[in-house]
Amino acid sequence: MPTISRARAFAYAAALLVLLTIAGRVALDRGEARPAASMESVALDVEEEPPRMLVVHVAGAVNRPGLYELADGSRIDDAIAEAGGAKPKAALELVNLAAPVADGQQVLVPVRGEPGGAAGEGSAPGAPGGKVSLNSATVEQLDALPGIGPVTAQQIIDFRTANGGFGSIEELDAVPGIGPARLEQLRPLVGL
Repeated sequence: MPTISRARAFAYAAALLVLLTIAGRVALDRGEARPAASMESVALDVEEEPPRMLVVHVAGAVNRPGLYELADGSRIDDAIAEAGGAKPKAALELVNLAAPVADGQQVLVPVRGEPGGAAGEGSAPGAPGGKVSLNSATVEQLDALPGIGPVTAQQIIDFRTANGGFGSIEELDAVPGIGPARLEQLRPLVGL
């Protein structure tokens, strides 16, 4: 059996170590490429969920009043556009066109000069009998209510946005700053 010197044995071991390191790197590089390719194919197979649709009743001074389906995140302006736009006598200055719509909401576009449609009356579109509509009133319209300041008015709008609108007047009690006494004070002044 031939004898190998100690220096030559270290040289063989070092060469073997370098060879194993290079082979390991190549194997790892190939292994990383495969999962990435399979992840791409998985990503391509995933279908996007269709947007949630809301049903809104558009009425008043619009060209085609009726029920309309709008994508979640739509605004009052989008609802009016779906209804063929506002008529020339529409009092759009009384409507918050930027407000988000909620499922089941009625968007009432008032007519200039009609009761409930004259500027400065403080009534909100969509509420019967000149009441302020919790589901469509602006911060300014809510702020005009007794005992409601701008902060509470914004909290009402935030609650309405987060919960898809008010289903009943009693839900006002869930808004921070409005307790049972304030709710009773507001009950005759607000509508849905």
